Amino acid sequence: MSYELIATLMFSSMMLMLLTGQRVFGAIGFIAVVAALFLWGDKGGFDLGFSAAMKLMKWYPLLTLPMFIFMGYVLSESKIADDLYKMFHVWMGGLRGGLAIGTIGLMVLISAMNGLSVAGMAIGSTIALPELLKRGYDKRMVTGVIQAGSSLGILVPPSVVLVLYAMIARQPVGQLWLAGVIPGLMMAGLFIVYIVVRCRINPILGPVLDEKERNIPHAEKMKLLRAGLLPVGIFAVMMVPFVNGWASLVESSAIGALAAFLAAVLKGRMTRQVFENTLRNTMGITCMFMWIILAALAFGAVFDGLGAVKAIESIFTERLNLSPWTILILMQLSFILMGTFLDDTAMLVIVAPLYVPLVGELGFDLIWYGILYTITTQIAYMTPPFGYNLFLMRAMAPPEISLRDIYSSITPFVIIMVFALALVMTFPNIATWLPDYVYNKP
Repeated sequence: MSYELIATLMFSSMMLMLLTGQRVFGAIGFIAVVAALFLWGDKGGFDLGFSAAMKLMKWYPLLTLPMFIFMGYVLSESKIADDLYKMFHVWMGGLRGGLAIGTIGLMVLISAMNGLSVAGMAIGSTIALPELLKRGYDKRMVTGVIQAGSSLGILVPPSVVLVLYAMIARQPVGQLWLAGVIPGLMMAGLFIVYIVVRCRINPILGPVLDEKERNIPHAEKMKLLRAGLLPVGIFAVMMVPFVNGWASLVESSAIGALAAFLAAVLKGRMTRQVFENTLRNTMGITCMFMWIILAALAFGAVFDGLGAVKAIESIFTERLNLSPWTILILMQLSFILMGTFLDDTAMLVIVAPLYVPLVGELGFDLIWYGILYTITTQIAYMTPPFGYNLFLMRAMAPPEISLRDIYSSITPFVIIMVFALALVMTFPNIATWLPDYVYNKP
């Protein structure tokens, strides 16, 4: 049996197992070990899992993963994120669409605190959505705002998904995070521009907040401003030492986790229940990601051993005579297709052993490609019929918002995301300038 056929069987078997509802790490790890046993016998099969586990445990930047997840859950469970939305509510309510703009701002800051899109969706659906509906905002527009804003969680640093990509692609996490800053803020800015223009054309979509709610004492407004900017301060305390080279990435993540914990303690919100929930959620998500990374490393090792990447590159470039850019665009389209039934980590783990080395062989920058992957995943999250964010919103939205409303709400935001993806593909410096500046400055 040829190595190409073995690689094809591995990939198709893995997809079949996933379609049966198996856990991602179980399906991928199982196929990897069975293939290794078949190819290299008992010794090769047993050594594969062990070497992947040792590689995982020796990867020092992985320590950032539990730190950032802990920081995000502290700020969420202690309701510090609620203060943030109250600030946006009062300070931006006088603008047409002001609360929707404030929701995008909330999502950006939640992304900077947590790194998971699910957290942004949960906070947006429970805090922002009821307030927006109560004040007469168009239900389709605000549903789209929350879905689009929450997708920024996997792009704006500290992105947990980019930590996973860094491990698989063997790229520095710090550079990937910095590469996501400008594209993430650019996308948030495009969302805001759309909201402003849309509400100016049709003011009924985002009415101005009632004057009674806006006219509160100046001292109260300043108090809300200080409370709302606390998460920004925590993010600054964490990132400034890292960007200036005073602390390593792992040290900065520890500073952020400690700063969030102290903020919750000083505000009197670090109760036993909050602490237990934070630790339980942190451990659960961290372990899930570690199992996925372990399975991905094992699967990738078999693919490397087979030389599958070289064979597939030969098929695309020599037999089909496709250009590198055509191959890259086809990869992105496949991510959107897979995103209709898989989440971001599953997509990355399934195709990373194939796509990431192939991108390098085609001569593209792997830091830049990590941002392309992430933006494409955001689009896939919101693409019918089975986009991940669509069903999360359906589960969290009130009964008056139908699945049809949710599907129709995302069209303009998907168009904006595709435009942002095209910009980053056309002008790679949007993603690569900041990491180059920070890491290569004299």
